[in-house]
Amino acid sequence: MFEIIPFKNAHCTSYDPFKAFEDLERSFFSPFDASRRGALAPFRTDVRDADGEYVLEADLPGFAKEDINIDVEGDYLTIKAQRHSEHEDKDRKKNYVRCERSYGSYARSFDISGVDADKISAKYENGVLTLHLPKVEPAAPAARRLEIQ
Repeated sequence: MFEIIPFKNAHCTSYDPFKAFEDLERSFFSPFDASRRGALAPFRTDVRDADGEYVLEADLPGFAKEDINIDVEGDYLTIKAQRHSEHEDKDRKKNYVRCERSYGSYARSFDISGVDADKISAKYENGVLTLHLPKVEPAAPAARRLEIQ
């Protein structure tokens, strides 16, 4: 006979404190925002301070060396990697029981203001990209003697 219908007023705020806490927890514990459809987690990197250089190691398993690009522009180094799908959607629907591998592009940028950009070297082996970033040699202060007039 009578039904209870929720009342939605456009003038009321729709703030949900419990959802805010869930979003906070999700952003704190997950490596990337899973709510972005099709978004890929950034690849993980380690940067070590070695004698006279920084060593950056990035995990990029499953990539071909040709699919990885390293660009230096100004004081920023950008690593881009792109993984291509090897199957079409029609094959995915017919033959795959489960398909969890991600396809798409990854990119990370790093500040290299204290690095000699002309001497950077890179090596890719066993799914790990290793960059050797030599530090800029500090210029020795020039000493000179002034003559008194």
